[in-house]
Amino acid sequence: MEALGRLEDLPEDYRVELAARNLVPLWPSLRAVLPPGVPARRTQAICWPYADIRPLLLQAGELTPIEKAERRVLVLANPGHGLEKMQASASIYLGMQLLLPGEWAPAHRHTPNAVRMIVEGEGAYTTVAGEKCVMSRGDLILTPTGLWHEHGHEGENPVVWLDVLDLPLLYYLEASYVTEGRAQTVANTAAERAYQRGGVVPSPLFARGAKPFPMLRYPWVEVRAALCALADSQPEIEAVQLAYINPETGADCQAILGYSALLLRPGETLALPARSPALVMHQIEGGTEVAIADQRFTLAEADTCCAPGYVGVTLANRSSEQPAFLFLADESPLHKKLGIYETRA
Repeated sequence: MEALGRLEDLPEDYRVELAARNLVPLWPSLRAVLPPGVPARRTQAICWPYADIRPLLLQAGELTPIEKAERRVLVLANPGHGLEKMQASASIYLGMQLLLPGEWAPAHRHTPNAVRMIVEGEGAYTTVAGEKCVMSRGDLILTPTGLWHEHGHEGENPVVWLDVLDLPLLYYLEASYVTEGRAQTVANTAAERAYQRGGVVPSPLFARGAKPFPMLRYPWVEVRAALCALADSQPEIEAVQLAYINPETGADCQAILGYSALLLRPGETLALPARSPALVMHQIEGGTEVAIADQRFTLAEADTCCAPGYVGVTLANRSSEQPAFLFLADESPLHKKLGIYETRA
């Protein structure tokens, strides 16, 4: 491809005239914004071991009371974007959040969509739009855009969860903001029970539900059982993977980021194709060897790693006797809506 003219090739007085009128010549920067063959990516392959995070998170609980933090979180920042940007990929924010016994994180609502993947502890809950969602390890809880939510802890030990938000995208679009509120009145609990049988949904008087987010909590005990049943019933299937969806529509459970759970059979190695969206992997149970291009990471329980787009990822179960379970988050729904989703061999 022919080299294009450089900015310094232009006369200085001409460059000054352009700058004074807020004009920029495209051709010196064209290859930077439209590189040949593959996009420019700031997202780096990186791993955040939970063994490193946990003591620092507990120390944060000692140093900063919840009243001074509102949300006590350590952000999993990708150095490729700069730590100050607080993002794991172009569209994904990750944070480990701590709630101590007796604490209450006040109600608010915001434009970014969020999910919570529970890492450890019992006794905490998230109330979303009046629905109290109890938190148990491996559960996925949605807090979609615009819905009031708060966190409380009625147990005896620290509770930690992984926050996943589309915050970087909303911030880039200048559409990210929060509204503070008052404690919610709990209207119902465990609404997910109505959607725990595949193929059937509530239909009172033959009318389908109208709520945009009918299911807010996806219990791990149910997801794990479904993964194991899938592995047993279809031993020939290439990947034992289940998507977290809206049970009323069958679409992704949120509009921008996609979420799924993956089972690796004992001793299994699974090669994922190179796809356009970045990918986040969080170990729920077991251990996994992750290869991202020429980099290698060993995931133990509660570890999290990130892979950039357009790079193949290989996952290998470290155990020859027990399955390994991972939670996956990626930007596929966004890429598909934009018409830029692709897979490469």
